[in-house]
Parts: sequence; C-alpha cells; structure tokens
Amino acid sequence: MSSTRDPVTYELADVGTRFLALLIDGIILGAITGILVGGGRDAGAGLSFIINLAYHWYFLTRQNGQTLGKQIMKIRVVKVDGTPISDGDAIIRYIGYIINSAVAMIGWLWAFWDENKQGWHDKLARTYVVKVG
Repeated sequence: MSSTRDPVTYELADVGTRFLALLIDGIILGAITGILVGGGRDAGAGLSFIINLAYHWYFLTRQNGQTLGKQIMKIRVVKVDGTPISDGDAIIRYIGYIINSAVAMIGWLWAFWDENKQGWHDKLARTYVVKVG
C-alpha cells in the first residue's frame, strides 16, 4: 500500500502586503543599525550588511519564515514546494535583495507582473511569499 501525499497549496501574498512588511523591516533595521553603527562611516556599510543579513537569516530560518514585518502583515516565506527555507536559501534571498536594488529596482518590481508574484530574490532562492492562516 503506497501513501499519497496531498499537495499543499498556499495563497500568495499580494505585492502591497509584501511592500508594507519590507517597509516595517526597513524601519526596524534602520533603527538597529543606526544605534549600533552610529556615525562609523568606514565600518558602517560592512556592519550594516552583516546586521541586515543576520536579521533576515534568523527570522526566515528560525521564526517560521517570518521577519517582524512579515509577522505583522501575516505573511511568510516558504520554498516553492511549501517547505521551510534553509540557511543557504535565506542568504541567497538576501543577496537577491541587493541585486534587486542594484539593477534599477527592477528585481523588486518584477513581482508586479510575475505570475507567482516573485521578485528576483524569490526566483534565486526558489521561494514564495504566502499568506498565513
């Protein structure tokens, strides 16, 4: 007797909700880096990168795929097969954030016309952002 597994389906989060979650995270991270980095211009960019990476890695891999902004907006990140993301996926996804911004913000805007509402960072890490509950 073989067991069949019902496919897991999720409702994708809309781009507006995703943007608000990103804005909330940006405010939180801006405050954290402002306090920790302060006026340190030379080390500031490197330390800011590490703080941002650590924030996204911790919340996406240790808090059910939800940063604080995503928790507030009731969305989370999952792999395209519905499983939780790995440490490597979180790092790839964050590097995708940088690529999104570096190429005239097109990577962020991509989610507006993509059928799965994925930005380039989602494509790179093979993730979806879905509604919770």
